[in-house]
Amino acid sequence: MDIYYNVAICEHAGECVRGNPLVFEVGRKPWIIPDNGDVASNQLVINRCPSGALKYLAKEKN
Repeated sequence: MDIYYNVAICEHAGECVRGNPLVFEVGRKPWIIPDNGDVASNQLVINRCPSGALKYLAKEKN
């Protein structure tokens, strides 16, 4: 899964870092590492983003 972040619309509510700090860690570069979580839990966290700044694209399995 690829996760996309739009800084221009982020409200910094913190739902992502509270939802899964292994995937979303503000002080780290890159701060989003999708492989640190499973697809289902990543989707739940992204869907809780109040501003819509986080989006995802599921990768097809070969």
